[in-house]
Amino acid sequence: MATNLEFKARCKSLEALQTRLAALQAMHRETVHQVDTYFQTPTGRLKLREIAETGEGWLIYYERPNQPASRYSQYQLCEIADAAALKNLLTAAFGIKTTVEKRREVWMFNNTRIHLDTVASLGQFVELETVFQGQTHAEAIEEHQHVKTTLNLDAAEPVAGSYSELV
Repeated sequence: MATNLEFKARCKSLEALQTRLAALQAMHRETVHQVDTYFQTPTGRLKLREIAETGEGWLIYYERPNQPASRYSQYQLCEIADAAALKNLLTAAFGIKTTVEKRREVWMFNNTRIHLDTVASLGQFVELETVFQGQTHAEAIEEHQHVKTTLNLDAAEPVAGSYSELV
């Protein structure tokens, strides 16, 4: 499975992060509306992500501890051609745990994805995902901490779990 280093925090104002993102020289990639359907599973988390703007679907399985500090996540992704059919199949097989709708701005700084999320009924969040790809473990941790520091996330209210557990 692939690995990344993640951090999530509540955010009082996503707009306030815009200046910090400019100072970081992060690149805006896209703004999308995502619907994540989480399924009941005995281990890990399994979700089907549907992206309204592109019609894309992604099946995502991941294992990550619930802790407020930065934590490692092991994950697998699979692009899905027919998300509606797969949702019906997974619903029949496992049952739906919950559904999470969000507006997500995706920014990039090197190997770190920065998500500015507005989640229906939960509020605003910032999430970092530093992907371990082509750099040493120490370099990935250093990049992750640099992004956290530049965005002043050490002062933010960390979130230990998944959006699925907050709904």
